[in-house]
Amino acid sequence: MKTTKPENPQHIKTGFFNFSQIEKYFLNEKQKSVFQAISDRTFQDLDLEDIFKFIDRTVSSVGQQYLYYFMRTIPDGDTRRQRLERVISVFKKDPDLKTALTAEISKLNKTDAYYISGLFHGKYTERPSWYWLIQTLSAISAMAVILSFFFQQILIFLIILLPVNLGIHYWNKNNLHQYGSSIPQLLILTQTAQKILKSGEFAPQNVGLQKSVDLMDQLGLPMSIFKIEAKLQGEIGQFVDYVFELIKALFLIEPVLLFTILKILDSKRQHIQNIFQFVAETDIALSILALRESAPYCCKPTITAQKKHLHIEQVYHPLIFNGVANDITLDGKSVLLTGSNMSGKTTFIRTVGINALLGQTINTCFAKQFAMSAMKIHSSIRISDDLLGDKSYYFEEVLTLKNLLEESQSGHSNLFLLDELFKGTNSIERIAIGKSVLSYLTRGNDLALASTHDRELSDYLADTFDLYHFTEVIDEESVVFDYKLKPGKLRTTNAIRILELNDYPKEVVAEAVRLVDGMKRG
Repeated sequence: MKTTKPENPQHIKTGFFNFSQIEKYFLNEKQKSVFQAISDRTFQDLDLEDIFKFIDRTVSSVGQQYLYYFMRTIPDGDTRRQRLERVISVFKKDPDLKTALTAEISKLNKTDAYYISGLFHGKYTERPSWYWLIQTLSAISAMAVILSFFFQQILIFLIILLPVNLGIHYWNKNNLHQYGSSIPQLLILTQTAQKILKSGEFAPQNVGLQKSVDLMDQLGLPMSIFKIEAKLQGEIGQFVDYVFELIKALFLIEPVLLFTILKILDSKRQHIQNIFQFVAETDIALSILALRESAPYCCKPTITAQKKHLHIEQVYHPLIFNGVANDITLDGKSVLLTGSNMSGKTTFIRTVGINALLGQTINTCFAKQFAMSAMKIHSSIRISDDLLGDKSYYFEEVLTLKNLLEESQSGHSNLFLLDELFKGTNSIERIAIGKSVLSYLTRGNDLALASTHDRELSDYLADTFDLYHFTEVIDEESVVFDYKLKPGKLRTTNAIRILELNDYPKEVVAEAVRLVDGMKRG
């Protein structure tokens, strides 16, 4: 089941994804109020970076950052999903409003907009201890210019004062540069929120947000100095630019305004974040609607109160074009998968994990039906040797599974995704440890989807695990995989036959057959 992107995709973004910027909101946001923050290991195991690229149909940088946060956090309760569905339903009923707001939100589709979150997450530049001197020199300069109209001798004083103010002005340029991207975008963000709220569909549910928008709107004039400067740099000649720079330096406009604005913004962090989340969630709703409209089929999940329950119909991997869909139902028991390499075991485990995650985050599953209890998702799929850290494959897996064993005792329901446990050790101990670990992981309200090449493991776990398998069909000249999940234990082996089909030397094949026969008789 080779992973490939769909042909003729709609709205799928191309080009570079700057994940160092996209992940900033997730990394800096406190995760205390969520049910689960998806670990880096599970993010990598499920190929969620590629899944994000496929799902991301946002039109703004703030929406893209927040969508990444959505995918990395399972919320505690249904409030976030209900809010999301309410906005999606608005856009489905009013295509004209959808088009208009898409155009407004897309004004934030700039790299600079990634820095807005720093205005409520980051630490602000502190005022220097000698800020009083900046204010004093600014006031003196303004007074001297006024008095020079009556006493021309004061111009000499201004000529002496100008180099001092120029030094402070250019000292402050580094501070100004830090906010030269985020503050102009904050102005656009506030204006965008204001336009969204003008719609009668959004205003009633966001009375408190209007207060945040109004407070930030009052700061529009002093913050405009950042926007004006950026505009002037692009539109006026060098001479006029020099004159404008001289005026700002003489009156120390930039440092006075900057530290005044930062003090105000520091007290308005929550209001800025409220506006950010509102605009970003609106963009996410547009993105998910576009995703659903472009999918062959999808559904909204049913989150049940029933423990150890998973019912899936016609589930497929979103990145596999024309992939094979499968059904499975778990009710009190977990699943052990057997099958040869490339038959589809690992892809199926990832498919279930991806859809269980997306169902609980963006309320969308690539299936006809997907019912599950609320579960945290953990995985041990893609493990490799840590050569720099001097850790073997087996030791790396031991540490990973130790974390999962600890999670199983957390009191929450968990979904464990496990691919070929302990393949870094010998077969006898692998089967023994695998049985012990899988039994321990599923003692409470937890479910596990595990794959193995050890068919003997099936016998030890038959009471607590349902057995399924994938297999291939071998004819005279080829190996064909149908990728269909089948109930029961795999009873056929085709590894040696596959060697033969791939033109291995006859002596190698014959010896392998003799050894297998001897082992079976022994």
